[in-house]
Amino acid sequence: MSASRSTSPTYAMGGNERRTRIVVLITVLTMVVELVVGRLTGSMALWADGWHMASHAGALGLTLFGYAFARRHAQNPRYTFGVGKVFSLVGFGSAIALSFVSLEMVGESAVRLVSPVPIEFEQALPVAVVGLLVNLACAVILMKDESQAGSAHHDGPAHAHTHSHSHAHGAETEGDHNLRAAFLHVLADALTSVAAIGALLGGRMFGWNSLDPIMGILGGLMVARWGLLLVRDTARVLLDERLDGYHARVLAAVDALPGVHEPTVHVWRLGPGAIACAVTVQARASITPTLREVVAQVHPFAWLHCMVEPSHEPTNTPHPSDHAHDHSDHPHGHQHR
Repeated sequence: MSASRSTSPTYAMGGNERRTRIVVLITVLTMVVELVVGRLTGSMALWADGWHMASHAGALGLTLFGYAFARRHAQNPRYTFGVGKVFSLVGFGSAIALSFVSLEMVGESAVRLVSPVPIEFEQALPVAVVGLLVNLACAVILMKDESQAGSAHHDGPAHAHTHSHSHAHGAETEGDHNLRAAFLHVLADALTSVAAIGALLGGRMFGWNSLDPIMGILGGLMVARWGLLLVRDTARVLLDERLDGYHARVLAAVDALPGVHEPTVHVWRLGPGAIACAVTVQARASITPTLREVVAQVHPFAWLHCMVEPSHEPTNTPHPSDHAHDHSDHPHGHQHR
């Protein structure tokens, strides 16, 4: 049996972590200002939005914890495949929290639709505008994902894979789920602010007070959809879902090798920009370097393991039983008396 494998990948998340810290700082400062001013002026709109910002800062703090954990344990040998899944784990937790936020939005809006309450348009409108500006600034900061994964192969140079994309371009499953969760929290707040501004203007100008809870329900449903999509994408990584595209390409490449039998291929995601591949075949041991080279040409996998088991092909070597003599057909040099 012959085997060839890679070391576990490491991750460079410095850029994403720095941007998250900036967003947390902006959020905390906005929270403090709103709470202080709301207390001094007696504005319940400012006071409520300040506490909303506090919960928002808590969710972003969870994102920072994920980065800190990954940085601290980047070289810890106890984590066989590295710590890349901590980003999906934190993203999964944030997605659950985002789903609960959406339920709260829909529930409270439904109550207000049935039992309307007076709305202080003059106080609430400036707060919604300030909240929108803050959230848009934070969204711009978090929009770019520069997650990087690297691996050091024992028989070759290190490989590094960098992914830079906007969260709005549909490449979420390949990027940093931790950053995506923070981005969606900010985006949900921005959506809430836009809906609030539209509803407040409609209520102030045309007396459409029911527009406020209706926009709240629609916004809550949109946030719920984002949360469920993030739950789905993070769960796929946490449960080691097979990457069908890479799986098919690796299997085709291995099947094309002569003398290879019964190939078994596993391809899954380890973390942002890091994909693992494990291949087991039956063949002669000398094919191991060729097998590894062929698989590596499919994709620069962050972790690659190739195992060759002895082939069970029949050989031309006669079996010892084939040399048995039939004494009746061969003369003997002696006689039994």
